Amino acid sequence: MKLATFSTAENPTPRLGVVRGDGMVDVSTIAGAPDSMAAYLSGGQAADEQVRSAAATVSQAIALDAIDWHPPVPGPGKMLGIGLNYADHIAETGMKKPEVQMWFNKQHNCVNGPYADINLPAVSDKLDYEAELCVVIGRRCKHVPRERAHEVIAGYCCGNDVSVRDWQRSAITMQIGKSFDTHGPIGPYLVTPDEVGDPHNLDIRALVNGEVRQSSNTRHLIFDCYDAVAHLTRAFVLDPGDVLFTGTPAGVGNAMKPPCFLKAGDVVRIEIEKLGHLEARVARERAECVIQ
Repeated sequence: MKLATFSTAENPTPRLGVVRGDGMVDVSTIAGAPDSMAAYLSGGQAADEQVRSAAATVSQAIALDAIDWHPPVPGPGKMLGIGLNYADHIAETGMKKPEVQMWFNKQHNCVNGPYADINLPAVSDKLDYEAELCVVIGRRCKHVPRERAHEVIAGYCCGNDVSVRDWQRSAITMQIGKSFDTHGPIGPYLVTPDEVGDPHNLDIRALVNGEVRQSSNTRHLIFDCYDAVAHLTRAFVLDPGDVLFTGTPAGVGNAMKPPCFLKAGDVVRIEIEKLGHLEARVARERAECVIQ
């Protein structure tokens, strides 16, 4: 099942939908069914059964070219990313393979829609892309052993861990350089585990202006999705709607010789097998003071 958050010109309220062929089933029109991704994720098995029933029984669907796509998880409580998690990416950076998982925060306000513009920051021209498989948590959990980690995963989606490299390098936590506004695109939908199958055998690519920059497979993850859940829940609770970025393979612009950073007008496309794609244009940020 492919679950999305969407709106339309006629109804601008973001709501839960299920992609069915070339249409979107509006789950919010079904009495008793969850009307948002948050309600679906917090509703457990009962909510999942309601949504599946709705998707199968509703006769009409909205054409996909008539909808506006939002991040499938509009307001994640936590957005976490892991660094240096593909051997070829480690090699291109010249760094050592980590002995333990290296996690950092991406502030939740950086979350962005799957086809929305990405800001070229007013304060930096060192903008880079990172194609990543994202894990969406579906159950509140703590101290989850690796062999049970699959039980707490609601689904998977594409992610772009957009990075401002000079700001990333300026702080050991990397947090600010990973958290600029619009720098957390996810989507286009959440794909449930039954439809994905093995999350550790998915082709993953990044293209800039049609040129393939990254091309790999999730089987090359050093610490896989289940390792991630087991490790993080030793430290703190994961909640429904938390999003985990699982790392990027070789081919980032920062590692090219000379480095090749994104510029205004560039189009970045992230593709993951079975999970669809993201596509964003880079737009120059307007540095305007906002106080509300």
